[in-house]
Amino acid sequence: MSERYQLIQTEVRLELRDNLDSQIGAVYVDFVEGKAQHRLKFGGGKGQDIAKAVGLNKYKHLSVVDATAGLGREAFVLASLGCQVTLLERSATVYALLADGLKRAAFEPSVADITQRMHLIQTDALVWLQHLDTTAKPDVIYLDPMFPERQKSALVQKEMRFLQAVVGEDADNESLLELACTKAHKRIVVKRPRLAPELAGKKPAFVISGAAVRYDVYLPSA
Repeated sequence: MSERYQLIQTEVRLELRDNLDSQIGAVYVDFVEGKAQHRLKFGGGKGQDIAKAVGLNKYKHLSVVDATAGLGREAFVLASLGCQVTLLERSATVYALLADGLKRAAFEPSVADITQRMHLIQTDALVWLQHLDTTAKPDVIYLDPMFPERQKSALVQKEMRFLQAVVGEDADNESLLELACTKAHKRIVVKRPRLAPELAGKKPAFVISGAAVRYDVYLPSA
């Protein structure tokens, strides 16, 4: 991790801070309040684009591998809709933030049952998927490759800048997609900016598109 950014344990939570700009605020994982709770209450349930993309309009009790867990927001949404979600995160820093967020949420009755369906593993997704037994294929593999954020929100810009600094470039996205297509049972879902080209130039089976982002849905290959 860059010396500019540092993990700080406060009385409340683990935070990632910018040592060169104390005014910018910290990045942390919170499944109890803020955006997570707002989306839980007002996000639209199974009518959300991500829910349609993974197939919750057709299937129940889906097992999902979130191979690029990040701050865990999509994983939390899917778990709130009943999915069993395995979160893979290779950055030790981001893993620590996620683990802290899940630990705190486990003591909150409003979300404890949701986080019980979220299983966090610190690992490189490529390596983990390569060693995944064919009898243990998840229903869905979800990929959210890091991309430049177009939104003007200072919070979003801050989080993206922090994550890019501590995680680095996602140079293996194309390889990850190719591998994921051999390891999922039902679908592979890739989150993209609405106007961005397909990942690896690979045409999806279908697309669920919103105002700012879209979900490219691929079917498993043999």
